[in-house]
Amino acid sequence: MTANIRFENPNDGRFNWPHRKNVLKKSIDLFSPDILGTQEGRMPQLHDLRTLITNFDLADIHREWIAERMYPCLFYNPQRLLLRESGDIWLSQTPDIAGSLSFDSAFPRLCTWATFDIMKAPARDKTIMIINTHLDHILPATRLSQIQVLIEEIKKINALQLPIILMGDFNEAPEGPVYKTILNQLPEIRDPWKELKLKEEGSHHNFDGNNTDNSRIDWILASKQLTPKELYLDKYHESTFPSDHFPLKGVFKL
Repeated sequence: MTANIRFENPNDGRFNWPHRKNVLKKSIDLFSPDILGTQEGRMPQLHDLRTLITNFDLADIHREWIAERMYPCLFYNPQRLLLRESGDIWLSQTPDIAGSLSFDSAFPRLCTWATFDIMKAPARDKTIMIINTHLDHILPATRLSQIQVLIEEIKKINALQLPIILMGDFNEAPEGPVYKTILNQLPEIRDPWKELKLKEEGSHHNFDGNNTDNSRIDWILASKQLTPKELYLDKYHESTFPSDHFPLKGVFKL
């Protein structure tokens, strides 16, 4: 499951985090994912979410938090997955320097990654790499430079060529250059949305559920070793939606 949780912003009024966090919790509980990737959110908001979803651990032991930064995060079910390694890659010309900014990005952007051993059948003892990212929301050229950094760094880290799930908020439609660059330079990666022949629809909305004028900017991409069984934008809501993005949920067979 991947979800842009929208940063805590008092200007959002009745849509601010305290009024919708329990709706997000229910959306997560209803699906009970093994892996949850979130985007946006600073440390207090993310730790607040962690207290709500008590059956998840957060892969953040590698991280020294910067108070003003928003982080993509990986939550995981420790009953099913054993965390092996994790890290952050800042999508800049200096990817090892936390908070670094390049390519005219509006904010420092990063991806977080982790490798997990699967502890439950039918994929017991297999290892998988999960990558979660959030690209710049303004300039196409910035996003293209950022995804190039991500690809180059992941190739270094994934020397064992583990199966990959790459998820996040890419702030760009699948017709754009970021999508094409990923599929060209990581030829083992597939788009399960296309594999399942799903109709294109927007994943962002303005807390009203109306996504007819928007593009699918939230993706879960996966290595060919992972067979998609199900993929959908979850439109669950109560008095409010969990966020201004629909969470994207998928089931894969490894």
